[in-house]
Amino acid sequence: MSGGGAHVPGTDGWARALTAWPERVVVRDGVRLACRDSGGPGPAVLLLHGLAGHSGEWETLARLLGPGRRIVALDQRGHGASERRPGDVSRAAYVADVVAVIAELGLERPVVVGQSMGGHTALLTAAAHPEHVGALVLVEAAAGRTDPATPREIGEWLDAWPKPFPSYEDAVRFHGGGALGEGWAAGLEERDGGWWPRFDRDVMVASIAELTRRAVWEEWEAVRCPALLVLGQSGIIPPAAADAMRGRRPRTRAVCVPGAGHDVHLERPEALYAVIAAFLDADGSEGSHGSEGSDG
Repeated sequence: MSGGGAHVPGTDGWARALTAWPERVVVRDGVRLACRDSGGPGPAVLLLHGLAGHSGEWETLARLLGPGRRIVALDQRGHGASERRPGDVSRAAYVADVVAVIAELGLERPVVVGQSMGGHTALLTAAAHPEHVGALVLVEAAAGRTDPATPREIGEWLDAWPKPFPSYEDAVRFHGGGALGEGWAAGLEERDGGWWPRFDRDVMVASIAELTRRAVWEEWEAVRCPALLVLGQSGIIPPAAADAMRGRRPRTRAVCVPGAGHDVHLERPEALYAVIAAFLDADGSEGSHGSEGSDG
């Protein structure tokens, strides 16, 4: 629920933390990029949601990570309170946005945490701009090429959403109920007698298309900062994909979170926090300006 911060029934747990943080706006090449910034001193963590997501879905993880850290949650282009119909939805544009936010907000080598497509963006950012990323956490994201059928399947999934949802509660139920449903429903906006997505279907499909054309193994091997892979036990990234990534960067850590699917950060945020905190403690990644060797 970035943007206006209006109250939504049943979302106090979601709305309280992120909407209490100031909204910061960065404009890059005329594209508005909105984010929530906890401010304050301490190592920075930048959170990147997945396709059709929003900054508010990180609320629980942000609250847990927050003490002693500066947490920034970005609505990526085409999503949430950011530019809804940007002319460019290439991978390079998403990466350039992240670099612009890091620079504009003065984030010093943040830990960049990305889920799904946000993880893909985080990986590419770390590879192309090692000076800007202190550590990398990929949640249900991999370096392999996405199935060519994915854009069509994403389009069909979005077409199946009732638009608008008659009520917020209907949206929660549609998206699986519980914390998972709350997280997805919190990304909607109330207008014209219903609850609507804050993104356009065609922008989402176009945003994912480039991932089907090539893998990013070369970029993955170029990452020099400490990296953590987090999979959900029933997620969409198979263990073999994590094994392949670790094979190319042997010092990469990988963890599977039991009882979680693709949306680990919504389904088991406390477990995700524990995994990330242990990684940062073990690697000394926060506040570090060093890098890993060429073996990963």
